[in-house]
Amino acid sequence: MKKSIAILLLSAAFISCNKETPAAEAKGLKTASVDSEKLMKEYTEAKDLTEKFKAKSQEEGKKLDELQASFDADVNYFKKNAKANGQEWYEQKGAELQQRQQQLQYMAQQVDAKLRQEQGSEMDTLVKSIKSFITDYGKKNGYDYIYVAGDGGALLYSKEQYDITKDIVKLLNDKYEAAGKKGLVSEKKETK
Repeated sequence: MKKSIAILLLSAAFISCNKETPAAEAKGLKTASVDSEKLMKEYTEAKDLTEKFKAKSQEEGKKLDELQASFDADVNYFKKNAKANGQEWYEQKGAELQQRQQQLQYMAQQVDAKLRQEQGSEMDTLVKSIKSFITDYGKKNGYDYIYVAGDGGALLYSKEQYDITKDIVKLLNDKYEAAGKKGLVSEKKETK
């Protein structure tokens, strides 16, 4: 997830850097940087989204654990009673248990894929919304460039005075709280 966020922000920075500016004009540029990692760690909606999917994963995991426990009990019963019930029963029940085991594995894979897809989709929406928010912030505050910092970012070095991550996080968190924790991801879903 962090890599996809960094890639999106990185591509925006590269696009904005493609414009050639004469050296004389570059002296008066207003620039800043945002640390994408710090932003995602400190932004309440991003943390809430992570917790939401952690809880969903645990909930689905409990359901799968219950099915697995039932299956394990049936396997133990099968092992205890295999000799007593004869070869035909052994082969029939063995095949049934093998099929159930495959179904459980398939179900676990499906649940995992579904959760990853949902989380990825919501995180992508959040990242696009954050990018839009930062773009609007930059326009309103007269920035020529806002660069991405952090692992995978387009910025290798910036003086701390140019780091506006705290400002962005505060504004995003204020907006999220003011909306009753109905944040950027929820806004995007409602406008569709």
